Amino acid sequence: MPPNASFTAGLEARLQQLRDDKVYKRLNYLDSPQAARVTMEGRGEVLILSSNNYLGLAAEPAVVEAGHEGLRRYGAGTGSVRFICGTFTVHRELETALARFVGTEASMSYVSAWNANEGLTATVVEEGDFVLSDALNHASIIDSIRLAKSITKCQTAVYKHADLDDLRAKLGAARGATRRIVWSDGVFSMEGSIAPLPDLLQICREHDAVLVIDDSHATGVLGRTGRGTAEHFGMLGEVDIITSTLGKALGGAAGGFVAGSGALCDYLTQRSRPQLFSNALPPTVAASALASVEFIEAHPERVETLRDNTRYFREHIIEAGFAPLAGETPIIPIIVGETATAIRMSDLLLQEGVFVTGFGFPVVPQGQARVRCQLSAAHSRDDLDEAVAAFVRVGRTLGIV
Repeated sequence: MPPNASFTAGLEARLQQLRDDKVYKRLNYLDSPQAARVTMEGRGEVLILSSNNYLGLAAEPAVVEAGHEGLRRYGAGTGSVRFICGTFTVHRELETALARFVGTEASMSYVSAWNANEGLTATVVEEGDFVLSDALNHASIIDSIRLAKSITKCQTAVYKHADLDDLRAKLGAARGATRRIVWSDGVFSMEGSIAPLPDLLQICREHDAVLVIDDSHATGVLGRTGRGTAEHFGMLGEVDIITSTLGKALGGAAGGFVAGSGALCDYLTQRSRPQLFSNALPPTVAASALASVEFIEAHPERVETLRDNTRYFREHIIEAGFAPLAGETPIIPIIVGETATAIRMSDLLLQEGVFVTGFGFPVVPQGQARVRCQLSAAHSRDDLDEAVAAFVRVGRTLGIV
């Protein structure tokens, strides 16, 4: 009996609509480790300005060797969920190191940061609770709240991006809730902006609310020693719950985690469905992530190099006539206006040997299409000068500068 033809035809029609709308995504295949320069299938070597490999640890020898050793010692996978026989000693070592690094009592690892956010919200929220989310939060936060609402019938709302008055008003209107939980990114991935953590924390304390910060683009990036948004504001140990990823600055392999009190992480062990019904983080990935944390603790100068590169590129791209959004993180979005312009600019930059991604509506607001540059400590000044020169050539071709 053949497969369902009408189902496939329906998918093909949707795919064609994506192509017609010019939002169809094509994959670029790499044949080398993530680094400042990568080998792209069909193009050869390109300079990459679109990777989350903020500290250049994806190819750091100590991190790679730790992964190899984890593979030799523990094998290719866990073969089970955590509570049966899938918990290895390296998981405990990693979770201890992560908690120490971000300033909490405990942490719990997951196979992805998406899994961590989903596993947190749907587990701790109950009927009668009220969950409030920043308007620009990551899709994983949004979907975790939607899932929690469908399961528990909790109440949810969105407050305007970084609008403290709107946050206060919505928390105040929910005084009858059993618990109030506020979700915010630490660094907003499409803007590069930093959440106003001191104000968020003060408002949450005034309303007896729980504050959850997703530090996926802040861990290893913000703060003097890369410990995230809390360290950036001198507030280590004050945030109720932190979630983050192992797939960006911490080696870039995969995985995520939730950090908070011992009681929180114990409860997640008991009740979080992604923990109970899917295999644990592969031990080779856990070993690489552990080595990444230890590397950052031993080499905080790598974080300073990232900051220096960020300042250098931002200054020179502005001098070249471009208008990036204001900020101090290594996410530097350059606004170009229309979606077609952003896509065309990305294509032309790739022809110049610079790999950077363009984003347009509906990912960003109409008229705010952009190419999003992401800096790494692995970039040299020559790399950054080459990138700026390519931007100038392409910008002139498109009439942007």
